[in-house]
Amino acid sequence: MKPLPLRTSLLCLGLVAAVSGCGKGKDQQQQQPPPPEVGVLTVQPQTVPLVQDQVGRLSALRSADVRARVPGILLKRVYDEGTDVKAGQTLFKIDPAPLKAELDAQLALLASARATAANNKVAADRARGLIGKNYVSRADLDSAEAAERTSAAAVKQAEATVQTARINLGFTDVTAPIAGRAGQQQVTEGALVGQSDTTLLTTVDEIDKLYVNFSMSVTDLDQMRRAAASGSATLSATDQSAVRITLPDGSDYTDQGLLDFSSATVNPTTGTVNLRAKLPNEQLRLLPGQFVTVKATLGELHNVFLVPQAAVLRDPKHAYVMVVGQGKMKDPKTGQETTIPTAAVRRDVDANRISGTNWLITGGLKAGDQIIVQGLPKARENAPVKPSPMSVAPAQNAPAAGGEPHNGNEPAKASSSAAAAGKQ
Repeated sequence: MKPLPLRTSLLCLGLVAAVSGCGKGKDQQQQQPPPPEVGVLTVQPQTVPLVQDQVGRLSALRSADVRARVPGILLKRVYDEGTDVKAGQTLFKIDPAPLKAELDAQLALLASARATAANNKVAADRARGLIGKNYVSRADLDSAEAAERTSAAAVKQAEATVQTARINLGFTDVTAPIAGRAGQQQVTEGALVGQSDTTLLTTVDEIDKLYVNFSMSVTDLDQMRRAAASGSATLSATDQSAVRITLPDGSDYTDQGLLDFSSATVNPTTGTVNLRAKLPNEQLRLLPGQFVTVKATLGELHNVFLVPQAAVLRDPKHAYVMVVGQGKMKDPKTGQETTIPTAAVRRDVDANRISGTNWLITGGLKAGDQIIVQGLPKARENAPVKPSPMSVAPAQNAPAAGGEPHNGNEPAKASSSAAAAGKQ
C-alpha cells in the first residue's frame, strides 16, 4: 500500500482532533447539573404584639400583720388557721382583767376630778358675787377663778386617760385588719405578748387578686423606646398592657392581668427595671410566693417580618438570609460578569428578637421577598436555584409573638407565613 503524503496525514489528524474536541465539549455541557430545588417563603410586613417573656413571682395584693397592741396573756385563738376571715373579725383574745382594772381606776380619777371642778366652780361663783360688795379681795377672786380653770383642765385630762384605757381594753380582742386568708398562729396560748414590742400573732393575706412582679432589662426597654420614637413600634399605656402567665407545669393560666406599675429607676445591681401586674385569682388557684413565666404584651411592632429560625444564618459580622433574586457571577478567567436571573442572593438583616420558632426581622427585607427555607445547604451565593413554594402548607391565623398578628395590608397571608415558619 502506498503511504499517504505528509500534508494529507496532518490534515486527517487535525480533523480527528477537532471532532474529538467537539464531542468532549458537548459531553461537558450535558454533564452540568441542573439548579438545585429550594423551598421559599414569601414574606409580607405585618404588625405583631411586642411580647416579653420573663420569670415573675406572685405576691398578695395586700398583706397585713396581726400584732398584739397591748401587753397581756394570750388566752385563746378564735379562728381556724388557713381559713378566710373578714375585716374586723376577732382572731385572738388577750386577758382583759388588768386593763379592765386600769379602766376602773381611771374612771375613779375622772370622778374625783369632776367633783373638784364642781367645788372650785361654786367657790369661784361665790367670789364673783361678793366682789361687788367688797366682801372679798381681788386677789381672792383671781385665786378662785384660777382654781376653777385648773380643775376644768384636770377633768379633760382625766377624760382622755379614761378614753386611752378604754381603747387599750378593746385591743384585748385582736381583730383582722383586712379581709383575706388568715395564716398560721405564731404564738401559743398562755404566752405573754406585747410586753416590750408589738408581738406578731399571725398574718392575713388578700389573695383573691395577686400581684405578679417581674423585671425587664434596660437594653430591651431602650430598644422598644427607640422603635417607638422611629414609628416602628407602639408602646401601650401602663394601665392597658396585657399580661398572661404560664404555670410551672407548662399550662396557661386562664385569666389575664394588667400592668399597673413600672419603676422609674434602674436597679444598679441587675440593670433591670421592675414591673408589676395585677392578676385576678377568684378560684384561689395561685398562691403568693409562687414563680411563674410572665408573657407581657407591652405594645406593638409595625412593618416587621417573621422568618423561620432555620432560614437565618450568621457570620461574625451580621445575620443574613438567602433570597431568590438576580445574581451576578464573574468569570475568573475573562473577568466578565454574567447576570443570573434566578439565583440565591445574600441579604443582611436585623434579627435581634425571637418570636416562638421565628426570628423577628426589623430591617433588611422588603415586601414580597422570597426567603429560601428548604434546601438552604444546596443554595450557593449568586448560583442559580429553582425556587418553589414550601412543601408544608402553612396553617391559617397562626399567632405571632405571643398573640394574633394583624396586618392592615395582607393579614391572612402574613399569618400563614408565620405559621409555616413555625413548622420548619
